[in-house]
Amino acid sequence: MGSTKDQPDTAMAALPNLRLRIVFGTNAMLGPGKVDLLQAIHDTGSIAAAGRVMGMSYKRAWMLVEAMNAAFRDPLVASARGGAKGGGAVVTPAGQAVLHQYRALEEITAQAGRAQIAALAAMLRDMSDGK
Repeated sequence: MGSTKDQPDTAMAALPNLRLRIVFGTNAMLGPGKVDLLQAIHDTGSIAAAGRVMGMSYKRAWMLVEAMNAAFRDPLVASARGGAKGGGAVVTPAGQAVLHQYRALEEITAQAGRAQIAALAAMLRDMSDGK
């Protein structure tokens, strides 16, 4: 028996996961929140809709997009203001490349650290009683 959209499989939910944050000097970083936002923009075609999917305000989503666009040589997201045809946003080719590279790095890191993650998980206190 697997999981449903509303009820994740408890064994899968209990698995540890690795979350990466890459710090590029003092003014730029890329982590799971920004990458998930890029993915949500790609999936929804909208900064506002992506923010809603992620449970964040449009203002917060827009600030993160601006930060990413400012940090990279080429913008990662291109947007059009609303109007008669409505607005929208697209993840640019540079944004697609960033998504691809980050996801590949996540996979490489998770595989390389699998034994260490398992060792750390084995050292955790049993929290099955909810405490």
